Amino acid sequence: MSALWVVVPAHQEAARIGDTLGVLAAQTDQDFTLVVVDNASTDATAETARRFAATAPFPVHVLSEPEKGVGCAVDTGFRYAIGRGATLLARTDADCLPRPGWTGAARAALERGAGLVCGRIDARRDEHGPAGRAAFRFLVRVAAFFGRIRPAHRLRHGYLAPYRMHAGNNMAITAELYQRVGGMPRRPSPTDRLFLNRVRRHTTAVVHARDMVVENSTRRLRAYGLVGTARWYLDRGPGRHGQDPR
Repeated sequence: MSALWVVVPAHQEAARIGDTLGVLAAQTDQDFTLVVVDNASTDATAETARRFAATAPFPVHVLSEPEKGVGCAVDTGFRYAIGRGATLLARTDADCLPRPGWTGAARAALERGAGLVCGRIDARRDEHGPAGRAAFRFLVRVAAFFGRIRPAHRLRHGYLAPYRMHAGNNMAITAELYQRVGGMPRRPSPTDRLFLNRVRRHTTAVVHARDMVVENSTRRLRAYGLVGTARWYLDRGPGRHGQDPR
């Protein structure tokens, strides 16, 4: 059995998860086990994943996590994988498209000694035109900049590693470190910053891998607008918009 397990949390993603599963099946490194965690969906998300499992080029496990919240689904998936022998973990989301070298880049970075790997995110090319994709890249840069300069993120607060932009839909971590930091916060999104800061208190081995690339959904940009999405990426929550559209 492979040391690398990939976890995909999914809530109401029947219309999109097929594309995600398809690009995972097209990875150049297919030596991994996939776990899809259906997070209280009422659509055909789980059924779509099970149909994929019948012909997938790697083992696929489909779990159900009734407690709503992406953190709950991710934590359940990671702990399930660890319990079955996983030593390397990676995560993307059910509306994202990892590029073909994604699993290979995640494995290589972890085997070189990284504890947590933060990949590079770009906008999906099938959801927005050039202007929307440029706006998404701008928002990511703004979030990364404010994360670095935020006083609460400085090393003097007990952190061992500098702050890096961390997208939960493009990450990899060793099973040992995941357990040592207490796992993913079991709560609704956003969880990325909370988890990154847990890791920063335990290790200096936080790296950014530019060759580990995921194309991210821009649905939030359409639903929230530019200002609302900026608020989200700065961890201010959905504001008046209610439930996260992703």
